[in-house]
Amino acid sequence: MTSRQGPRLSRGVEWEFDKVTFSREYPRTVVTKLLVERAEHGGWELDRVRITADGTRRVVLRRRIIRAVRTG
Repeated sequence: MTSRQGPRLSRGVEWEFDKVTFSREYPRTVVTKLLVERAEHGGWELDRVRITADGTRRVVLRRRIIRAVRTG
C-alpha cells in the first residue's frame, strides 16, 4: 500500500486528496476495512477507484480543508 497527498481547488471548495494504491494481494474485504477505517478516523471520503489490468487498486480519497478565518 502506498499513499500520496496534495491539495486541490474545486468550485470554491478546497479539498485535500490522498492517492492510495493496493496491490492485488489484498482481498477486497481487507481493502474495504482499511478504507472504512480511514473514513471514520480521518474524515476521508471515496472520490474514485480504478482497478488496473494487473489487479492493482488505485484509490483516490478526499476531505474538505477547513481554513480558520481570523477575526478582529
